[in-house]
Amino acid sequence: MQNKGAIRLFAILLALVSLYQLFFTYKTRSVEADAKAIAGGDPKIEFAYLDSIKNETVYSFFWFRDYTYQECKEREINFGLDLKGGMNLILEVKVSDVVLALSNYNTDETFRAALKKAEEMEKTSSEDYITLFGQAYQDLDGNAQLATIFNTIELKEKVSYNSSNEEVLKVIRTEAQSAIDNAFNILRTRIDRFGVTQPNVQKLEKAGRVLVELPGVTEPQRVRKLLQGTASLEFWETYENGELFQYLFQADSKVRELEEAKKPVKEEAVETASETTEADSDLSLLGQLDNDSTSIDSLATDTKSLFSYLQPNYGQQGPFPGPVVGLSLARDTAEVNSYLQNSVVRSLFPKDVKFFWTVKPVDQEYMKSRFPEANEKESAFQLVAIKVSTHDGRPPLEGDVITSARSQTNQRGQFEVSMSMNAEGAKTWARLTGANIDRSIAIVLDGYVYSFPTVNTKIDGGSSQITGNFTPSEAEDLANILKSGKLPAPARIVEDTVVGPSLGQEAVNSGFSSFIWAFIIVLVYMLLYYGYRAGWVADFALISNMFFILGVLASFGAVLTLPGIAGIVLTIGMSVDANVLIYERIKEEMRSGKGVQLAIKDGYNNAFSAIIDANVTTFLTGIILFVFGTGPIKGFATTLMIGIATSFFSAIFITRLIFEKMLDKKKTLIFDTSITRNLFANMHIKFLEKKNIFFIISGILILASVGSLATRGLKQGIDFTGGRTFVVRFDEQVSSVDIQKSLTAVFDESNVEVKQFGNEGNQVRIATNFMVDNNDDNTDNLVETKLYEGLTSFLGSDVDQETFLTDYRMSSQKVGPTIASDIKRNASLAIIFSLLVIFLYILARFSNWQFGLGALVALVHDVLIVLGIFSLTYSFMPFSLEIDQAFIAAILTVIGYSINDTVVVFDRIREYFKLHPKRDKVEVTDAALNSTVSRTVNTSLTTFIVLLIIFLFGGEVIRGFVFALMIGVVVGTYSSLFIATPIADFFLKDKNQKK
Repeated sequence: MQNKGAIRLFAILLALVSLYQLFFTYKTRSVEADAKAIAGGDPKIEFAYLDSIKNETVYSFFWFRDYTYQECKEREINFGLDLKGGMNLILEVKVSDVVLALSNYNTDETFRAALKKAEEMEKTSSEDYITLFGQAYQDLDGNAQLATIFNTIELKEKVSYNSSNEEVLKVIRTEAQSAIDNAFNILRTRIDRFGVTQPNVQKLEKAGRVLVELPGVTEPQRVRKLLQGTASLEFWETYENGELFQYLFQADSKVRELEEAKKPVKEEAVETASETTEADSDLSLLGQLDNDSTSIDSLATDTKSLFSYLQPNYGQQGPFPGPVVGLSLARDTAEVNSYLQNSVVRSLFPKDVKFFWTVKPVDQEYMKSRFPEANEKESAFQLVAIKVSTHDGRPPLEGDVITSARSQTNQRGQFEVSMSMNAEGAKTWARLTGANIDRSIAIVLDGYVYSFPTVNTKIDGGSSQITGNFTPSEAEDLANILKSGKLPAPARIVEDTVVGPSLGQEAVNSGFSSFIWAFIIVLVYMLLYYGYRAGWVADFALISNMFFILGVLASFGAVLTLPGIAGIVLTIGMSVDANVLIYERIKEEMRSGKGVQLAIKDGYNNAFSAIIDANVTTFLTGIILFVFGTGPIKGFATTLMIGIATSFFSAIFITRLIFEKMLDKKKTLIFDTSITRNLFANMHIKFLEKKNIFFIISGILILASVGSLATRGLKQGIDFTGGRTFVVRFDEQVSSVDIQKSLTAVFDESNVEVKQFGNEGNQVRIATNFMVDNNDDNTDNLVETKLYEGLTSFLGSDVDQETFLTDYRMSSQKVGPTIASDIKRNASLAIIFSLLVIFLYILARFSNWQFGLGALVALVHDVLIVLGIFSLTYSFMPFSLEIDQAFIAAILTVIGYSINDTVVVFDRIREYFKLHPKRDKVEVTDAALNSTVSRTVNTSLTTFIVLLIIFLFGGEVIRGFVFALMIGVVVGTYSSLFIATPIADFFLKDKNQKK
């Protein structure tokens, strides 16, 4: 083997990188185990402890670098929500709602009809909504002008009455994208405040959609309410720091007094505090702070106070100017909030004062000067004092008055934000700025201060500039926030999944138990079939493969889900294929009389082509899954692709390095045992002669499948239809029929399906389309209340609704009709595209359309039979056989596996045609097929055993998914031998006859 040194170096580096990456996971698990022990089972204490140490060093990589817990957490293998519990949401800011808002809610009939028509067109089109809206508007009235609709006060500088429809659409597209970008920023900022570890927020391909993953969330209703609310942009007057300083000092004393009162009184040492006269308190506050005996540092006694967490904003000359009253480290802001919200402490301040934190932390240099003891990874925020100057407590000015905003640079080269207001806003802004010259106006979004510029002069006309130490991105973000004002449309939840922590833990246990059992059985099988030394080498390659997969997953920051674990376990079975191909070829070379060294060399060389083709076709399937799938399906595709790449490297290169090392040491190498030595060696099955029998068998199966699909159809899951599902666990065994009757009555005769979930008899899966089209904020609460009412008689009178939702409802999922339509379209495209790509690959690889056609017919054959079995059996199987995203992933995996088998068979036929060009083609084809039986049986058997173990031990959630794969392995193996080859042979004969 050439380049052995380079391959050995790469293997060592890959192993070291994998070890380095996996060590982060080890350290976080170790720290979290300590946190659990300290918390004693209390999740709040556990979270508080982990939050307190997130910036502390927990891992030192030799002398190169220290890593904090937070940094380790960001680099660990991240579990999906189905493994650790939490909440998964897809939110959508509908572009149609944004367009409607940009028109100032114009009531023109053609305009409104075009909005609705574009929404219908969007369901079946790949064009963006703005383009479809323009087409719909033109179709409804060819002479209508969009300028008459969008020449509003807000857009008057960009849209005139003479603007063409194309020009208006361009403006709408820009404004809508700006509003959607701002919505994403606002959602991301809101999510950061939930305090969850490793939240995941990302934009999806479709405009306006955002994926949100919140592991460990226990208050889904609070999350839904906060994320779906429109953003509130407000302009407030502020207090000066000096005006509130004395109140802040009194609050500090009061907090200390309250904390002292909480302490237990010791009977043996009770001291009476001396009374403080009013005259004693007449000392200036600044004098008290400057005095060494009463400085802030000296206040750090055993008793906590406000100043233990909030550093007052003062210096040698007194309180600093401006509205900032104090500074706190991020970890202390919650304590400050709790003190300031205390009714006794709150009564010490003026009634018209409110406190808001800045959204942006202070720079690191300033933070270190104020908090020398702070870790450099920490951040600090400013507390700003707001003055409520209106009778109703509302801000004097809100964001809906802003017509435009943009970032720019001033004469000094600094970034600033320029904004303009409408006539009404300009009047209020002039009054507000005129009354606050040399004071600050705070710009507040969602209760956080984004900026508090100082007013230099009264501003007339509504145009003004906001200056500050802005970076280009900060100026752009602030401009987007100002430009959007109040969000023109709420972020609606179109998909909502909640997984309870206990169900997540059960998924972890079942997933890993299936992984371990499958792994052990495959290792033992390879030893028994190929003997001690060769089996050990194959096992070492499998172990290396698993190690590399986990290391690469950690390096990429990939999320490991339950389907992802299934992908890894499936990779175990499929990675055996490369070893089997190599070993079977080596055995053939040795039977032909070659020595071990030459047999190994030729075996690897001859198997390489088939291994490449098999891996590429399966990898292409993984790519298609990744492109068209979402959530857990992407996780499955990711692990599948990584597994294919690492198994190829392990099987081809690592095993050969080991064999060559053994040969150098004169080790005896045997690739079989006494039992398996001549197994499948002298087979003479006439495959093509019996093709009509197999065509009849396949014809009957396909007719039954098509007939069932035409009459019974498929049981579509909520991924494709829209709806809600709940998994509910009871204390005792229950009847799914009785539960369905009860819930049907409660859900106003809506479609309700109840099936047993798991093998214990005390869990059910409930699916319903009740109120799935309703997007009101209170709909989710109403559905959960109805669910509780329908199950009350099965729960017991002592279980209230809150207990039911936290302890008995194990998971829930909601998929809106819009996203269901998109999922269905993507699924259809994924299957069609994968068939096309594989056909083209076979055509290019074999330079022969007959082989490509045979492979395509076999794939269609396999897909139809799998669909038919699901259609025939979904009503009586004890587990769910719904058609959902996971099923589509299974179908595509079946396609990949089937083509894997077919490619290996075709590769051997092509090889035999070259070796025996003058022999009868039928005879040669049969000989080629017989030579692949050993490999086919070994690979199919190991893969099927692996899948069977997942089916038995992998948990209820993926049982239908694995069932589809099991059928696919059997059908795919059958079609490779008995369908694909005869079809290709038939057209090859026709081609030869024409010649």
